Parts: sequence; C-alpha cells; structure tokens
Amino acid sequence: MGQEFYLEIGSEEIPAGYIGPALEAMARQMVNFLDDHRIGHGEPVTTGTPRRLCLWIPDVAEKQQPTSTEIIGPPKSVAFDEAGNPTKAAEGFARNQGIEVSQLTIKSTPKGDYVCLVKEEAGLPTKDLLERMLPDFVAHIPFPKSMRWGGLSVTFARPVHWIVCLLGDQVVEFTYGDVASGTRSFGHRFMAPEWISVSSFAEHKKNLAALKVIVDTDERRAMILEGIRQKAADVGGAVLEDPDLLDEVTNLVEFPYPLLGSFEEKYLALPPELLITVMKEHQRYFAITDAQGNLMPHFVTVANTVPRDPALVAAGNARVVRARLEDARFYYEEDQKVRLEDRAEELKSVVFHAKLGTSWEKVERFTALAQWLCERLCREKQDLVARAAYLCKADLVSGMVGEFPELQGVMGRAYARLQGEPEEVAQAIYEHYLPNRAGGPLPQGMEGTILSIADKMDTIVGCFGVGLLPTGTADPFALRRQTLGIIRIVLEKNLRFSLGELIDQAIPLLKEKMTEPETTVKAGVLDFFRGRLHHHLVSQERLRPDIVEAALSAGIDDLVDAVARVRALAAFTQRPDFESLATAFKRVGNIIKDGEKAPVEPDAFQADVEKALYGAYSEAAGLVEARVASGDYDGALAAVAALRDPIDAFFDGVLVMDKDEKVRRNRLALLTAIHDLFHGIADFRKVQTA
Repeated sequence: MGQEFYLEIGSEEIPAGYIGPALEAMARQMVNFLDDHRIGHGEPVTTGTPRRLCLWIPDVAEKQQPTSTEIIGPPKSVAFDEAGNPTKAAEGFARNQGIEVSQLTIKSTPKGDYVCLVKEEAGLPTKDLLERMLPDFVAHIPFPKSMRWGGLSVTFARPVHWIVCLLGDQVVEFTYGDVASGTRSFGHRFMAPEWISVSSFAEHKKNLAALKVIVDTDERRAMILEGIRQKAADVGGAVLEDPDLLDEVTNLVEFPYPLLGSFEEKYLALPPELLITVMKEHQRYFAITDAQGNLMPHFVTVANTVPRDPALVAAGNARVVRARLEDARFYYEEDQKVRLEDRAEELKSVVFHAKLGTSWEKVERFTALAQWLCERLCREKQDLVARAAYLCKADLVSGMVGEFPELQGVMGRAYARLQGEPEEVAQAIYEHYLPNRAGGPLPQGMEGTILSIADKMDTIVGCFGVGLLPTGTADPFALRRQTLGIIRIVLEKNLRFSLGELIDQAIPLLKEKMTEPETTVKAGVLDFFRGRLHHHLVSQERLRPDIVEAALSAGIDDLVDAVARVRALAAFTQRPDFESLATAFKRVGNIIKDGEKAPVEPDAFQADVEKALYGAYSEAAGLVEARVASGDYDGALAAVAALRDPIDAFFDGVLVMDKDEKVRRNRLALLTAIHDLFHGIADFRKVQTA
C-alpha cells in the first residue's frame, strides 16, 4: 500500500477555458512519469477552480520497482580461450559495463553459449524523483498563453502564489520561480482569504468548503445547475440549459451564488438567437424559457461571492445586459434597411486573407465547388445552393455581426427570412458554418451541407496552397476542425463522391494565389484528411490504430468506402485465426518489392503448391473484385482468408528466391498479384501481430 500524492498550484485567476485542458495534461504527464519510472500508482483525480489546479493520486508507491536487465555480450567461444582464460573481448565487454570479468556469467541460447551480465537496479525513493521532476512538470502544463511576472524567467497561465505538494505526510520539496512548495493553501480571495494547512486531500476539501471554496469541479457544477434551475422556477420558467456555458461558469467561480435578473419585454421582439448570444457570450448569463420554449424577459447569472444586497447586484447585471440589448436592437433595425444581395457586393472590399484574396473571391470559389458537388449529389438543389452561396457571407458586413461577430450566419438567416428568401436558403446561410466546434451539430438540409463542405474545402486547399499549414501548437485557420467537420458530414450523411476530384476542382480556382506546386498541395491535403480520419476513428470509435492505418493505406478517396473497409477489417480481427492469417499476408508483402510487376506465367510453375496457390488466387480474385465493387468488405476479406492455407503450403514447399531467374521472377509475380489483391483492402504489413 502506497501513500497519497497531492499537488495544488495556487495562482491569480486563470481563464476558465484554460483549466480543463491543463488538468487533463497534468494527469497525463504525471501518469507518464510514474509509469516511465516504474512507480506503482492509483488512478489520478484532477479538479480545480480559477485560483488553483489540483492533482490527487490516492496510492503512490514509496519507491520505484527494482529492475533486472540482462545484457548479452560476445559468444563464450570468443570471450574465453580453450583454457578458460578471458580474452580481450571479455575484458572489453566487462570494462564497458563497469564490472570485473569475474562478475560475468554464461547464458545458453538457441544460438549457443554467450557471455551475459545481469544488472540489478534497486528502486529509488519516489519522493526524491518527484522533487527533481516537478519544476519541469509545472513548466510544461500547457496553456494557450502563458506569462512571466516580476523578474522571473518561469512562466505560467497567471502568477503563482502558493504550491502545496505532499507525498503521504511529507512535503515534496521543490521551487518554481520564487515559490517553494509546502503545506499552506488559501481560502476564497474575498470571503475567507486566510491560509490553512493541508494534511490530506479529503480533509482539505472539507476545510476549503468552510472557507467558501468548493474545490471539487463536479460538486461546484451540480451546485450551479441546481441553483440556476431554482431561480428560473421562481419566475415560472426553466433554464435554457447550455453544457458549454455551464462548464465555463463552473470554472469562473470558487463559490457559486446564482442571481435572478430581468429585462424589458420589448427586447423579446429580437430574434431569440440574438438574445441568447448577447446574454451568453457577453455576460455569461443563462436564458430562461417558458413552458412553450419561448424566451422570458429574465436571466440567471452566477456570482463568485455572496453579495450583501443580492437585489442591488441583480439590478446592476440587468443594467449591463439592457445596454447590450439596446445596442443589438439598434443594429437589427438598421441592418434591415439594406438587402443581403447589396451587402454581398460589399465583400469585394473585404480581405479574407492577404494571400487568398477577398471574401468575394472566396465566395466565387466555393460557389463553383458547391455546384460541382450538386452535380453529383443533388442536382435538383442547384438553384437554391447558388442563391444561398451568393448570400451566405453577406452578414459579415452588417452592423450586427460587426458588433457581435459570433452571430455570423445567425443574423444572415434572420435577415434572409425577413426579406422573403426561401427557407432552404435562409437555413443554409446559417448551416454552412456547421459544425463550428468539435462535436457540434451538423447541417440538416442538403443546401447547408453542400455549402459547408465547399466553403471548408476552399479554406483547406487555399491554406495548403500558400503554405499556411497548422503546426503542433498552432492552427490559426482551424484547418483540423474544418477537415474533421467535412469528414463528419460525409460519414454521417453517407455522401459518396471523390475527395481527390473535389481537391482537383479547388486547385485551379486558386491557381493565381498558390505559391506551392499543385501536386504537393493535393498530396498534402489528402494526407491531412487521412490523419484526421485516422484520429477520428481511433479516438471516437476506439478502433485499433494499426488496423485503421492498414485499411486507410488502401486509399481514402471515397471516405464512406474507406471507413467501411476499416470497420470490416476491425471485425475481421475478431476471427480466432486472424493472427495466422495476418502473418501469412504479411509474409507475402514482406518478400516482394514494391513497384516490381510482371505477368504471371502459369505454364512456368514447377511445383504443385504453386499451381494450387495460383488456382486459389484466381478463384479469390474474382470474388474479391465483385465484393469490393459492391462495398461488401466483410465478404471480400472472407474470400481473401481462403488463401491462407495455400500461401502457407507455398512457402513450405518452394524456395521463392530460386536460383533459376525465370522461376524466381514467376513466383514473385504470383506473390505480387496476391499482395495487390490484399492491398486493395488493407496493407497487412501495418497490422501488429504477436
């Protein structure tokens, strides 16, 4: 049984969006460290508030596990002469390992007797290892932006004020910047700023609660949800629940205190999305709806302190939101004086990107891509898609979106409805931005679906064309999100078209802008899609990375088809004979040389096993081709599986690399044909086997 480990980093208020990813990284980094250093441990628990990031592991071993390493040296016959005296080989091996020759042992292996050294390494104290590691650990907690303070060289999201670090009842001693670790933590900044001593995580949570800090994130979230629901019920309504807003508010406060506020009913004449956005994005307020789902002139805000006069604070919040709503009403009324098609013309003077031209040029490009997609997916929608494409960026130059950028698309839809556009056009104006976040909703209408794919593909190909590629830490044009957005739309809506051909359509539209070779751009975009699809299948569908890689190696031009292959191969791995099948297929792939192809000459076969393999291949080839053509990858893999026994018999019965060149080339040609048959489904060389 080990000891509990607790780390708390106290600081100035950290932005809400930084906290979740930082806590995830802390747990991951600590687990990696403990595992890499052979330190047994329990499951990590992370939690935090705006002023503290906390990591608790209930059971950490006091020492590393001891390790024994076996190092094989030269053969015994080389290390010792006939009289048993050590040679220079033995002496050199011992010297390199820092030991005496007398400490060497002899190990019998299938290849003969070899000199051997067994190194025993005792486990070091965990506390000592942590003390060396933790300064670097804190420095590598990732934040979108970090800062320095004072004259210090270290960085963190905000200035660090205290560090608690315990292993059992001992302080793990280290310093970060000018702050030394200890047992001292602090209560709520305003309501209970005094310090407290930490002895255990469970006791610490209780003590902090008494000092107006609810340190457990889940507990704080539950308190907020219960509180805002009760406030909404007080006026006969229900909270318009928003998980993202709830998570953000949870990380904005240490001690939540819900307050009910109101605004004038006249503002309910504004589009509901506008009201919700103003309250959410600018004030972090929760909207309230009635039994029919209509907005009510009320909201709930969550304070970080218990106010002396709640009514006064609520009134202040109401004044703030009222001013924002009045601005919104002004822009809403002014914007309606100009039609969307007139605003669309203004895009000619709006720069999308210095290297990619104006927003008007972008609209022209993705309109052409949308028409190409319509030809293949929904010809009857071409006129509606063309109209939606022409208008979908017009609200970018409206007063409302200029004041509230997060309303792009939302206001375009509202203004389109007001000026009598078809509902499909209005909805597509909004939906072409979807999905606008990871896991977000997808377009529902085909018009919005087509525009979303076209707009995103123009951005992706354009950025690759001018060298604006994402890096490991930066993706300013959200290319990863946009690529995954296309993948999700295509898969969930089962859209069948050639990804390569769509890229081929996009490249000429950007030809005057591009600074990179066309072949490089296409290859880069396809590889980027392959990487995002691989990540999606591994992270969301929990498929084996090697299986995904093997299947995607056969191509991703038709995304729906590619995923069908992956899933079929994943199911194929459940066969009890899969390991032997994969080994046989890999054996074929490993012996041939990629790029070398020659016709198989059946008359040149000499042994019965090669004739039998060719016959089995010929029979399987027809089945595989037909089943692949129909998308029946389960059936295709079953047909391929029938080749295992003939392949094994072939390798057991003949020498592929025969001295006779004609025989050798013919056998390699047969194996190449079989490999090509496999490779149309997956590259089995990438499948990991025991």
